[in-house]
Amino acid sequence: MSGAETAWSEAGGHRVEAKSTVIELCTHSPEETLELGRWLARHLPHGCLVILDGELGSGKTTLTKGIVSGLGAGREEEVTSPSFTLVHEYGDAPKVYHADLYRIETAQEIATLGLDEALDQNAVLIVEWGRKLDVAPTTVRLDIKIELVNDSTRRLKLEAFNWKLDERWPGSVASDTKVR
Repeated sequence: MSGAETAWSEAGGHRVEAKSTVIELCTHSPEETLELGRWLARHLPHGCLVILDGELGSGKTTLTKGIVSGLGAGREEEVTSPSFTLVHEYGDAPKVYHADLYRIETAQEIATLGLDEALDQNAVLIVEWGRKLDVAPTTVRLDIKIELVNDSTRRLKLEAFNWKLDERWPGSVASDTKVR
């Protein structure tokens, strides 16, 4: 398998190439989902947008706990869903912002959250329900789709745009990993 795909989009009247790496895997417990988050933290570039998509209860916040703790920006028990506060901020270097757009309905509401400024600070920005964002094709980002398989198993599709995601997931789910 190639490990990279190419997508084209129009940006400001110019064609922009966004290369992506796709990894599909399963986690079989909340602990493995946390482990995956910690592993991702070691590979995320600063200034990266992480878009999390999945049903309520699929593990988006659990994965975020692993990323935040893996970056050294906060302890897992400090990370909570920002469903009602909309944005949580963790750490200093790197700074991590965790946003939840579930209750947001318009682009104007999104604009008031200051998410663009977070990326301008070279922070890691993690956004639950992030499909609502209008993302520039050149943005360094990681899209993660989480699917509930059963009470303990999650199927995840990770797609990294404009940077190369290490394809060697060393966790206990390595036998479930596929790269395209």
